[in-house]
Amino acid sequence: MKMKGFITFEGGECSGKTTIINEICKLFDELKIKYITTREPGGIRIAEDIRNIILDVNNTAMTKECEALLYAASRMQHLSEKVIPAIKDGKIVICDRFIDSSLAYQGYARGLGMESVLKANSFALDYMPDLTIFIDVTPDVALKRMSNKDRCGKVDRLDKEDISFHERVYKGYHEVLKMYPERIKRIDGNKPLNEVIEDCKKVILDYIGV
Repeated sequence: MKMKGFITFEGGECSGKTTIINEICKLFDELKIKYITTREPGGIRIAEDIRNIILDVNNTAMTKECEALLYAASRMQHLSEKVIPAIKDGKIVICDRFIDSSLAYQGYARGLGMESVLKANSFALDYMPDLTIFIDVTPDVALKRMSNKDRCGKVDRLDKEDISFHERVYKGYHEVLKMYPERIKRIDGNKPLNEVIEDCKKVILDYIGV
């Protein structure tokens, strides 16, 4: 089942999702569109607690299976407690990451396999987004941005992975794009940020029919 009003943003580290989402919020405010923003993992207290465990730089012993299951647990609680009620209330939900991140990071980059990750997230598959915007930033550009703390913020456990991991994530996202070509819209994130923002606005305005 697709959930009309559920918009997700995807991309590797330092793809600019946070800045872009902030600009989309300004657009929705101007248009007087009812919406909420949230993120994965996180968005609610339980999911934020799980996020802290996943991203803690000291948790280097975490297995890839444990990582994948923690994301899935966080996702289901987040859906039940925040996303689904907001959509039922007539709001658009703008979410920074969703299941496509798990497919790219754990399914492909960690080598668990897409099918295994989908099975782990089976409860969430009844609530897939209607629109996903994939900010396509190549790993070399992302790593240059990552060195700029003002742009990318605090470094977490995933940021500390080597270049080969981020290259696998990038390839993983393109595999996910092949899986869901109708839902996922690719935006060239290597372009100047103002152009990326405008491209995202166009896709969303087309989606909501404005």
